[in-house]
Amino acid sequence: MTDTPTGTPTGTSTLTQTPRQIPFLDLKAQQARIAVDLRRRLDTVLAHCQFILGPEVQELEAALAQFCGAAHCVSVSSGTDALQIALMAENIGRGDAIFLPAFTYTATAEVPLLLGATPVFVDVDPHTFQIDPAHLILRVDQVRAAGTLRPRAIIGVDLFGQPADWGSLTDIARRNDLFTLDDLAQSFGASLHGAMLGTQADATATSFFPSKPLGAYGDGGALFTESQARAELYRSLRTHGEGHTRYEVLRTGVNGRLDSIQAAVLLAKLAVFPEELKAREQIAQVYDQRLGNAVTIPARVPNSTSAWAIYAILLPDAAARDRVRTALQVDGVPTAIYYPRPLHRQPAYADHHDGVSLPVSDDLAGRILALPIHPDLTEQAVDQICAALLAAV
Repeated sequence: MTDTPTGTPTGTSTLTQTPRQIPFLDLKAQQARIAVDLRRRLDTVLAHCQFILGPEVQELEAALAQFCGAAHCVSVSSGTDALQIALMAENIGRGDAIFLPAFTYTATAEVPLLLGATPVFVDVDPHTFQIDPAHLILRVDQVRAAGTLRPRAIIGVDLFGQPADWGSLTDIARRNDLFTLDDLAQSFGASLHGAMLGTQADATATSFFPSKPLGAYGDGGALFTESQARAELYRSLRTHGEGHTRYEVLRTGVNGRLDSIQAAVLLAKLAVFPEELKAREQIAQVYDQRLGNAVTIPARVPNSTSAWAIYAILLPDAAARDRVRTALQVDGVPTAIYYPRPLHRQPAYADHHDGVSLPVSDDLAGRILALPIHPDLTEQAVDQICAALLAAV
């Protein structure tokens, strides 16, 4: 879910003529820190050769469930598969309306369409970037009044590492008899009102894409639920709809299993994950303190902690963002834009959007800019990033 910075801007450095190039994400440094445990776990997989749903997968599921306080964890092959399996289990399909934020990654919207359902785009809060509950209520009412779709589900996205307003979302869902699905792809490790994310919705889907705060060395994902029946259904659906034996096919499923090597990688990373979350928070606080008077820094969701997958600032307009981004690249500071175009503006979804204006999502897409934030950023690198940004603005 990362944007790779593109282009080779020219200009005069505000720091030095040959600035140190800072990595936007440093997986090599992380790998060096966990090398011994990582190698031990990988060697174990190579020794037992149970490469799909091996013992590491069961160990990982138990560890993840314990980490976020969920009753059940079912690992799958990607965060997208997690979303799809969760909706398949609810028989989501043609004629169903799925409410989701317009300002997020495409996977959240493509899954309903793959199942024949219709994504209904909702605007986001201009400060936290999370789905706007007030606009969600309006959108549900609009769909009911139109009468062509059945409101069926809300997908709340915990964007950039912070939690959505799950108190409001679950209340809206309860009043409208809607299934709630938490897209936790960017925010595993975050908390709300003292509880780790993973239990706030009827089901929670997360991703272990390599760039995520807890990332594998390939694709991977997981589902969390408090319902044993749902967990059993997820396990069946991830394995071609299997029943109690391999060749008993009870339903149409997918090939969505997690491989043992990815589970081994995630177990090694999970051991250091709490310390990495602390490091991310410390970096975010430094950014807040040093940059808060120069740019619009991320607003905090009340009573929460963030996994800080992305630290996104806002600049006055697109022209200012382009100038700043160019200057930062010259000074060795990579940036990324999440997201340059909201979903309702994407060609793939144009025919499925009802034309409702989503001004906040449009505005954010033109002004937002992400700075490097990962646990292996050194103090020197953070100083370089802050100095370059302050000089650029």
